[in-house]
Amino acid sequence: MKSSAKRSNPDMIRSKEAWKQLLEEKLPARERIVDRNRAITAHYAQLYLQCPELFKWSGMAAFASSQVGVALAFVELLETPSAMMKIRREDVPRQDMISLLGGMAGFIFRSLFSLPVSVFDSALRTLLLDDLNEIRTGNNSIYQDIAWAHAAYIEGGLSEIAANADEQEKELMLQGFSLIDRGAALLKAGDDAVLARSMIRDGNICLLRHEQLKTLYPVFNAISIPGRVVVSFGSELDFQGAAPPGVAERASFAEYSGYLETLTGARRVTDQDDRWNWIENNVLPVWNAIDSTYATSPHLERKLREMAGGNPSMLQQIARFASTMSFLPGLE
Repeated sequence: MKSSAKRSNPDMIRSKEAWKQLLEEKLPARERIVDRNRAITAHYAQLYLQCPELFKWSGMAAFASSQVGVALAFVELLETPSAMMKIRREDVPRQDMISLLGGMAGFIFRSLFSLPVSVFDSALRTLLLDDLNEIRTGNNSIYQDIAWAHAAYIEGGLSEIAANADEQEKELMLQGFSLIDRGAALLKAGDDAVLARSMIRDGNICLLRHEQLKTLYPVFNAISIPGRVVVSFGSELDFQGAAPPGVAERASFAEYSGYLETLTGARRVTDQDDRWNWIENNVLPVWNAIDSTYATSPHLERKLREMAGGNPSMLQQIARFASTMSFLPGLE
């Protein structure tokens, strides 16, 4: 458990800008969109695996970032059909390829025969692709805003974050790491493990609130009106492979909020209250149940090690995403 400074000289505080630059140098260039997302996902998974007792937010963030990557890869395939030709058949299990092609074909077929003429408007298509770019920007922004603090905490402890946190970060992010640090100290001392784990979980929820209220607020505000429906239907955390039998493995905004309400825009993930209601009452319970199995079941660790290794196989996830998007206009 890494709750204390690891430097030989703890007075040598590295600046936030230096931390961010250090992490940025480990990522692919921004124009390599899918590869960069995969690297971000891998780093989140590595953080959780490094300290699963403390870094609950980063574990959930790995799955959220992976889902963004699925959407990015799906649209890249639709935008560049030749990309499909780069997937060598011998490298892909037959069932995965059937699942991918079936999901994409079903999506396109249903789009052609069930959606209004306006969906084929090139202006709308451009608008929705711009919205997806906003989501990609949000994925990068979250990493920039919070990943540095995890790295700083591992190497320099809470004081490293406190020395660098600005006023906006003090409200939730510093508060979150303070709770995590206090919980870690209790665990290390062997005192009141129940209280310690509660503090750690509350601290990670503070990080999640910082992400949602501070980092993503301008991103979701920039989403177009039709894009809000698309993003709402595409918003889910897919924990497939990480959950033991009998434990829920999905948290879908549309399922939780209602398909009709989501389709009509009565409930939308871009609305801060609707989004947090879904997170608090659906996402967190599902994730907490899966996280609690880490020590007793191999599923979560195995899945996160795949992510941490930059596992490039997204075929089944893309097919599933295509099936989800079959409700919606604008991406066909």
